[in-house]
Amino acid sequence: MTIYMYDYDLIVIGGGSGGLACAKEAASFGKRVAVMDYVKPSPQGTQWGLGGTCVNVGCIPKKLMHHAGLVGDVLKHDAREYGWPTVEVAHNWEHMVSNIQDYIRSLNFGYKLSLRDAKVTYHNRLATFVDAHTIKCADKKGGEKILTSERFVVAVGARPTPLECPGAELAISSDDLFSLEGSPGKTCCVGGGYVALECGGFLAALGLDTSIYARSGLLRGFDAECCDRLERRFITDGVKIVKRVVPTEIARTEDSRLLVTFSDGSRDVFDTVIGAIGRTADTASLGLENAGVVLLPENRGKIVCASEQSNIENIYGVGDVVYGVPELTPVAITAGRRLAGRLYGGATLEMDYHDVATAVYTPLEYACVGMSEEQAVGVYEKVDVYHRSFVPLEYSIVEGRDSTKDCFSKIIVDAETGYVVGIHYMGPNAADVIQGWALCVKKGVTYREIIETVGIHPSCGEEIVNTVANKTAGETAAAAGC
Repeated sequence: MTIYMYDYDLIVIGGGSGGLACAKEAASFGKRVAVMDYVKPSPQGTQWGLGGTCVNVGCIPKKLMHHAGLVGDVLKHDAREYGWPTVEVAHNWEHMVSNIQDYIRSLNFGYKLSLRDAKVTYHNRLATFVDAHTIKCADKKGGEKILTSERFVVAVGARPTPLECPGAELAISSDDLFSLEGSPGKTCCVGGGYVALECGGFLAALGLDTSIYARSGLLRGFDAECCDRLERRFITDGVKIVKRVVPTEIARTEDSRLLVTFSDGSRDVFDTVIGAIGRTADTASLGLENAGVVLLPENRGKIVCASEQSNIENIYGVGDVVYGVPELTPVAITAGRRLAGRLYGGATLEMDYHDVATAVYTPLEYACVGMSEEQAVGVYEKVDVYHRSFVPLEYSIVEGRDSTKDCFSKIIVDAETGYVVGIHYMGPNAADVIQGWALCVKKGVTYREIIETVGIHPSCGEEIVNTVANKTAGETAAAAGC
């Protein structure tokens, strides 16, 4: 009979995409693995099941609601020109949310089955570190249990950072929006990051009066020219954009609406206020200090890691809790799998956090890989930038589409070597278009190799290989015909 020093070889704390991937990979090497996952309700009381942010209150419902907005956009703008009779229809928020939540529940169930099939033990318990090898875990009824493990992986993700003003408790977050039982009505999205813009974008596309208030600019860290184009599209769509302004007070009105006072002295009344000012690592309740793990309170509670290992040799971090890594689901999944492979499978492959592609699902979709123009200028001695504006063929017979879409591609090149250091695309199916180019940038493609590639016509993807106007030399981005 084998006698073990610890209850488990590995305990993963957090049942999101990165934690589940790490746990199942570790179990595939014959290790005794457990997943601890306990969803603390949002301040508004919203709860969800196994699968983490992406599945429950992030990527999945966001993309589905974004698609709902695109469907409405086609009905409103394109149907008549393509021979479909147009009928005035109103969007049914309740029906959309019900279908999306049913789908998410099916994913929750599927994750439980996948853990069972992988022989990973699932604990629906809230874990707190006692020391570097011991956790105390409590269930919903308050029952406590002590478990030990040789190693731990912290993969609890992040939660929305609350607004800081009187009445902030009256606001909801993206954690609440995706399961909101009734339409949010006239909505104020507070924040300038991708969450605020994506939520504001699909709400406006669904026909709701939407405003976005940002402390600084939009999409800080992304390419400035692309952000300007995205802002213009929002304004064309009727979204109110106010920058360098934040709420200073939220108050309930007599008719149960929300009166918001802003830092510029203005006031407006909304049905819903969404706080989307960033996310804070969900580490505060873990008791990591009891295990000696260094956190960065000034950086929203994140863990300092090197190759996913914290300062404590048997405790690791994966995903959004780790300082300095892209907060993206595929990043967490890949990092979790590679970590398990190194710990238990004899692998040596590290996670490479550079040149990771990403997409913003706004009505004008924006995807990119590599550097922005501003970043490249700060790194390389000489940078060449090529750009192109275009109208997708699908919009060409629809009156007004060419002026509202502002589709755009941009290639940023280290002029000394000719290597491409950044590609940006704004238009339909942006994520799908940029995915293949992510490999090219990561492996070191040159600009000459890109423009020598034959495009698929007619497509939006071919706009990348047709991006030949030299912005650096003063050439206009306007595209000629085929």
